[in-house]
Amino acid sequence: MNNFWKNKRVFVTGCTGLLGSWLTADLLSKGAHIVGLIRDQIPHSQLIRTGDIDRIDIVRGNVCDYELMERALAEYEIDTVFHLAAQTQVGIANRVPLPTFETNIKGTWTVLEAARRNPTVQRTVIASSDKAYGTHAELPYRETDPLQGEYPYDVSKSCADLIARSYAHTYNMPVSVTRCANLFGGGDLNWNRIVPGTIRSALRNESPIIRSDGTMRRDYIYIKDVVRGYLMVAENMHREDVRGQAFNFGNDDPISVLRMVNTIIKLSNHSDLESVILDEAKGEIQDQYLCSEKAGEVLDWRPQFTLETGLAETIAWYQDFLAS
Repeated sequence: MNNFWKNKRVFVTGCTGLLGSWLTADLLSKGAHIVGLIRDQIPHSQLIRTGDIDRIDIVRGNVCDYELMERALAEYEIDTVFHLAAQTQVGIANRVPLPTFETNIKGTWTVLEAARRNPTVQRTVIASSDKAYGTHAELPYRETDPLQGEYPYDVSKSCADLIARSYAHTYNMPVSVTRCANLFGGGDLNWNRIVPGTIRSALRNESPIIRSDGTMRRDYIYIKDVVRGYLMVAENMHREDVRGQAFNFGNDDPISVLRMVNTIIKLSNHSDLESVILDEAKGEIQDQYLCSEKAGEVLDWRPQFTLETGLAETIAWYQDFLAS
């Protein structure tokens, strides 16, 4: 049995979010002592619904508050930091970019500087995104490709990614970066996202809404595969081929938005539904998908869930959630 996380003190920013909730649950099951940063009360968060919030220590405040970050890492004698806190909505970022830049960029350097000044911190994993790559003529994205985001959310992730690796290389800090495809799984309550929005519509026997023209291609990855990837990065941070590196995590199987919606409809109890295509989405890249070969070669990580098996578990989660 892997006892790596037993009794380790782990600081998770964004612990009430989709990834944060599942990561926290997995770490708790492995015996870790979790300290979670919470800014807003989110009553339907997976972390709260499962009762896991009662099993962790809570620091309340903003990730951009340097004094708070330094105090939290010092007083709780944190060993590992998972920095997940971010403004993740592309539409919100396009409408009001300043809060997105503040949280995603300043929040990242704030956490990194606090980690640099606290000698107990042995590893820091920074959540970037496939959006950090921006637009490229050749796909899939590889870790050696330049980061050239153009839209506000993409730019915020490009900057945070570069800042993280700057700390790793300038200060020889144990920092690594994760760049994930589009995450899906139970607990995502941002109904404007394609997966939860489509599932909710299908379960209510309503026609799903597609804001784009449906042709955009994305790579989607189930939350449990992502959590496993994050833990593998952290567990191997002592290695030279992991420390200071970035890793892509995806299914390596890009599909159109329309195909994703149709797959969800097919897996639901209302397979005769037809989607409504609005074709009004602006400020998004046409095609985005990753190559995850590096994670396979260096970490021996590969997805354990197919799109269909991950979606089946996700639909079951939302059936229970919406029924309650």
